[in-house]
Amino acid sequence: MPSIKKQILISFFYFLIAASLGIILRLFPVVNVDATYKHLVHTHSHIALLGWVYVALTSLIFYLFIKKETVKKNTVIFWSTQITIIGMLVSFPITGYALFSIIFSSLFLICTYWFYALFRKNTTCLKNSYTYKFINTSLVFMVFSSIGPWALGIIITTLGNSSHWYKNAIYFYLHFQYNGWFIFCLLGIFLHFIETAKIQVNRKVISTFYKLMVFSSIFTLFLSFLWIKPPAYIYIFAIIGSLLQLLALFSFHQIINSIKTQISQKITPLLFMILKFVYLLFIFKIALQFMSSIPYFAILISQIVDFVIGYLHLTFLGLVSLSLFVFLSYFNLLKLSKFWIRIYLIGFITSEIIILYKGFCNWQQLSIFDNYYQFLVLVSALIPMALLGIFVKNCKLISSNQKELL
Repeated sequence: MPSIKKQILISFFYFLIAASLGIILRLFPVVNVDATYKHLVHTHSHIALLGWVYVALTSLIFYLFIKKETVKKNTVIFWSTQITIIGMLVSFPITGYALFSIIFSSLFLICTYWFYALFRKNTTCLKNSYTYKFINTSLVFMVFSSIGPWALGIIITTLGNSSHWYKNAIYFYLHFQYNGWFIFCLLGIFLHFIETAKIQVNRKVISTFYKLMVFSSIFTLFLSFLWIKPPAYIYIFAIIGSLLQLLALFSFHQIINSIKTQISQKITPLLFMILKFVYLLFIFKIALQFMSSIPYFAILISQIVDFVIGYLHLTFLGLVSLSLFVFLSYFNLLKLSKFWIRIYLIGFITSEIIILYKGFCNWQQLSIFDNYYQFLVLVSALIPMALLGIFVKNCKLISSNQKELL
């Protein structure tokens, strides 16, 4: 079994690969790239979600919440998962969605079920704690999200990939990954941090927050279906989900407001700065989802791909990845430096602004500035550059520690 720090480095390397693929995708409008764009998009998204986030989160879950005597079982699950991810990394760029990539994707899903079974049988969490409730719910959402990929095969063979159901199956999966599995798991780890730091929080407020988050995550699924101009009841469900999410945000604000001073005393200024920024992104994400419940904006967003990409990157590169940086650093699993974090933030924030700017220009039928795509490549390149800096630094630390033990 590789040490937990090595597992995190493996997941971080996937992040570096995904970010580098993102730069290649940005190059398509600039130079002639000898590759299939759609195939690289599939590779980029799968390695980002399944390589970086999944491996990092499950490694954290094992480290914090699973009995260590299960290390052999987790080793088998871990390496089985790596085989499926590497299989996708090799097959998707060559064939896209085809036989081998589908086989590896399907085997990956089976590995996720295997990991969830390991957690349920061997967790060290108290079953009545809200840490357990959030972590367990996150894994339930992860398993539930897999209905989308399994349904794709049936939809393709019966209705074809031009059917509304094809996109809706993908949106179903992405919704419960982003708004279920990722967010609930990060919140569970955050509550664990609060508990270990001995920060007192009102359990009634957490209970309310948890319930609102669960129901809002279920009902905001219908936001993903508004692009097809569905029946009125779908709009009603979507609005209910958006309103519940706003109420959940209000409850979360009560929690954060009551403990922010204590949190600032328990972590470094750098981590506290990142956490504050993550909280702003969380607010922005919920505001964007609420806006998308309005029919006009729901149709607009579905027609302008830059808005969708901007939202997904805001959640993935901002909310999720920065939260992971904080927790991995706090639990001493990843060393961060102010310099590389600043480079990452400059790349992330500037590229987000540029992407949303292009979406705004498309909406208002305005011309984008000259050399837009070249500028976007240069700005976006700061992200893999920062990731490489962090990766190299942590590799050197692990190597030096191993030499000291010899």
